[in-house]
Amino acid sequence: MKSIKLTYLLVSVLLLSLSSFKIQAQSNQQQRSDSVFFAIKKYIDQRNTSLIYALGSEEYRKAVNEKNLNTFFEKEIYPLGRIKQSSFDGLDNAISRYKLVFESGKLVLSFALDKENKFNSITFTPFKSVIFNKPVPVATSNILKSVLDRQVDSIARAYIQKSNTVGLSIGILNNGVVQNYGYGETEKGKGKLPDANTIFEIGSITKTFTASILAHYVNEGKISLSDPITKYLPDSLFANPELQKIKIINLSNHTSGLPSLPANFIYKGMDRFDPYKSYNEKMLFASLKTCKLRSVPGEVYSYSNQAVGLLGVILERVSGKTYEQLMQHLVTVPLKMNSTCQYLTPLLSSRFVKVYDADGDETKPWDFDALAACGCLRSTVNDLLLYAKANIKCEPSSLSNAFGLSHQVTFSKGPVVGLGWHLYQVKDDKYYWHNGGTGGCRSFLIFNIEKKIAVAVISNAEVDVDDVARGILKKLGS
Repeated sequence: MKSIKLTYLLVSVLLLSLSSFKIQAQSNQQQRSDSVFFAIKKYIDQRNTSLIYALGSEEYRKAVNEKNLNTFFEKEIYPLGRIKQSSFDGLDNAISRYKLVFESGKLVLSFALDKENKFNSITFTPFKSVIFNKPVPVATSNILKSVLDRQVDSIARAYIQKSNTVGLSIGILNNGVVQNYGYGETEKGKGKLPDANTIFEIGSITKTFTASILAHYVNEGKISLSDPITKYLPDSLFANPELQKIKIINLSNHTSGLPSLPANFIYKGMDRFDPYKSYNEKMLFASLKTCKLRSVPGEVYSYSNQAVGLLGVILERVSGKTYEQLMQHLVTVPLKMNSTCQYLTPLLSSRFVKVYDADGDETKPWDFDALAACGCLRSTVNDLLLYAKANIKCEPSSLSNAFGLSHQVTFSKGPVVGLGWHLYQVKDDKYYWHNGGTGGCRSFLIFNIEKKIAVAVISNAEVDVDDVARGILKKLGS
């Protein structure tokens, strides 16, 4: 028995030694790789392909022409901009991997070294993140006191415990009573919980505000849903017969036949992390001059940011006001939605979250120019519940009349759509909803007029919150 124990001990020591040797070897390999990597990273930011080429082994330089390597970097790598973040991503079969976050994209750099610490292979591939569950429950303001508290927690945990999510703000309106819950962080590593007044990007929920503005001007007689859009556009666009077929209503209910984005939306110099920022009215009109419709207007539902963005431009031309001025004058000021805006003031900026992409990496908030009406707004769950409450009440006023018009069904040959709002029906219950997404936030707002309930959910990560909102709504209705 003692000899067996001694043998087991010797084997264990041997395995431990081998394991330690392997770890040490991997550590040495990473140290060698790191020194080469930091040089490559430096030369990428300097756009110096010659120095990158000089890091290659003699064998590599025989196989790859420097001119060809330079062409590759000039075409595929340098347009992505400077490297903002980098990290070691693993070591497999002597090939070291490093994750690179550029100003306009993400790649994995892989290379293998020879005995002289020269790379004899180098490749760039798209980065694909591995999503896992966080090992420790994230912080929350949910006190888990009521049945609803516990139900919300169960639903929210399925979302916020994912490795690529950061913060979550939830608001519930139930027969006049408001409840709020915060989960996670407004900024990674800071430990600050989001609350009901934390400001996020709400993306395409903005389209319902645009619809409310449109409905107001329809009720005022300043525009008609049946008007051709060319009535409100420059004469140069009238020459395109495709545009003459589109009516104002088609822009709001996604039946215009216009593509989701203009043909010239992706252009040289565009910031892929802030894509709408520099797309201006001149570019939009240039695209419309030659655009071709994908379907006959009014016949097919096809979601279009371009269409609602164009509607916003038309509303600006009708009113003589900017989109933000319209939104403030007609919606947010009357409803005292003091934290909803297109442009953040210094005071509001202090409550604005950091935003993160689908991999959990920090990214840029989105800014808008010509297509602002499709997704430019920032808001809070408190403000969104004020907005939902006003839509539910529909008391006699010009704003309530506009809300009432926006709720009326305008298309039902697929998704059922009003003006801006989407509708779905569960038995006799009719729900109005819209979700939203930017490069670093996701949002969902839904309400039921008869039951006087609403749910607003916003996240500062590019991970959909639809299931969170719908799951909570189901619990409210059960």
